[in-house]
Amino acid sequence: MHSVDSQPLPEQCDVLVLGSGAAGLAAAVTAAEHGLEVVVAEKEPFLGGTSAWSGGWLWIPRNPLAVAEGVVEDAEQPRTYLRSELHTDSLDARMEAFLAQGPRMVEFFQRHTAVQFFSGSKMPDFHDAPGSVRGGRSLCAQPFDGRQLGPWIDRLRPPLDLISLAGMGIAGGADLAHFFNARRSPRSAGHVAGRLLRHGRDLLRYGRGLHLVNGNALVARLLKSALDRRVRLFTEAPARALLHDGEAVVGARIERDGALLEVRARRGVVLACGGFPHDQKRIAQLFVHAPHGTEHLSAAPKGNTGDGLCLGESAGGWVATDLANPAAWAPVSRVPRADGGFSGFPHLLERAKPGFIAVRRDGRRFVNEADSYHDFMNALFAATPEGEVAQAWLIGDHRAQRRYGLGWSRPFPFPTRPWVRKGYLHQTGSLAELARQCGIDARQLEATVAAFNAGAERGVDPEFGRGASAYNQAQGEVLHGPNPSLGALVRGPFYAVRLVPGSLGTFAGLRTDAGARVLGEGDAPIPGLYAVGNDMASVMNGHYPSGGITLGPGMAFGYIAGQALAAEPARQAPARAATRPVGA
Repeated sequence: MHSVDSQPLPEQCDVLVLGSGAAGLAAAVTAAEHGLEVVVAEKEPFLGGTSAWSGGWLWIPRNPLAVAEGVVEDAEQPRTYLRSELHTDSLDARMEAFLAQGPRMVEFFQRHTAVQFFSGSKMPDFHDAPGSVRGGRSLCAQPFDGRQLGPWIDRLRPPLDLISLAGMGIAGGADLAHFFNARRSPRSAGHVAGRLLRHGRDLLRYGRGLHLVNGNALVARLLKSALDRRVRLFTEAPARALLHDGEAVVGARIERDGALLEVRARRGVVLACGGFPHDQKRIAQLFVHAPHGTEHLSAAPKGNTGDGLCLGESAGGWVATDLANPAAWAPVSRVPRADGGFSGFPHLLERAKPGFIAVRRDGRRFVNEADSYHDFMNALFAATPEGEVAQAWLIGDHRAQRRYGLGWSRPFPFPTRPWVRKGYLHQTGSLAELARQCGIDARQLEATVAAFNAGAERGVDPEFGRGASAYNQAQGEVLHGPNPSLGALVRGPFYAVRLVPGSLGTFAGLRTDAGARVLGEGDAPIPGLYAVGNDMASVMNGHYPSGGITLGPGMAFGYIAGQALAAEPARQAPARAATRPVGA
């Protein structure tokens, strides 16, 4: 039986997209909608990149779904928020392009493709700053029936096993709330039972879940849209070099089944390879806390090794290294694998729930635990003395772990013993013993918890203001009072996992203009070369103002690149002898 992508690579196309995350597929679908012949070459065996593992949220101010709900913002309000968050008096041309084209991108995909969104009208910005809102700027893909992909479902990257339930994705918002409240609400119990029953049937019949949510649904909808437009998709097809004709990039050399094949692109090449979260050399250069490149544990797929950045540099592009942060930081815990290595579990949710705190080895809190994952890590970096390894411990009491889980250790009805046995989870009857196991100052930890509990009972956090912001409250537990994010740690046994530096993706990428074109010497665009997603330098300049600021700009600039490619005049493909490869 032949694979769905076993056809030979074409020698020519109009647009060649390297990478298959949401940004690359957005460019492919947009270009194909304009009648262009598009090829997508993906390095990995699966399509979707980091996007398929993500929460799937996009941050698009003034998007048409919010407007339809009556959330109508003045154009200046998101600009005010971004100027405050980016610490600048004026926004650059790329940011203005994002703000202008983002809503048009949403309208395009809603109207013309299988990509359908629902509005995150209650999702607040990360910070209560000038211009911030309590909702209306966020979008997420609607759930998708994977059967619509036909045989291509086998090429879609499955949800991340560490955070899914036997491969079943759980959507944020109401779906997740039902799982947390299944023991407290008959309605929630019924919802969860239905989800589990359908997933079990799908596993028996198809070998994987087909009720797709979050980033998996977003990528699936983009794949369906691409297939509907006859975009040609290839997996296990890494790009090894770009092809030049004079200054213009005219294609790439692709490795396929052990052979190197040249694919020429009449309009241009789009770099969408997912940044450099597993490029140890570049990590060592840009991450202060990882001088050897090995002290960082990214939650992104292992294949994201910086290929797009290297290809762009080989063509004369430059990687922006002057950003506020080179990556989207996140606390992760080291989950042991059967092969002796570790995977990174991203701690995105439970930190904000009642019954958890985070401390360093001195037993003291250092952060508002309910703030964003990026802010959490910046606080840890700031609190860590020079020369000391940045790490912390996330601690919860029995009620908290049983209800929300703690990292890889899942909530009731899953037992905790397997995770304790593997050395991942620490579980003891007292805080003093927990501190001894983890190497934490026991006396200080007991004092910290006592002070935290006293405030939590009143619904206040005098030290860090946890639960005061709109984002903190949204991330907390709506059924818990008086503060949805604060709960005392009172009931043993107590649990802890060690947190280390990680990331959800990288911000340092190729410098581009407002049209997503890669810039070379003298900030002149390199003809025929575009970069989107995490191969493009962060439009937020390394800041993290809200959830969805990766996928939102990623798809917006994919849409921008697709439109620009459609407007490009087709270049006559040069003879083979006249085309020279560039890059390793």
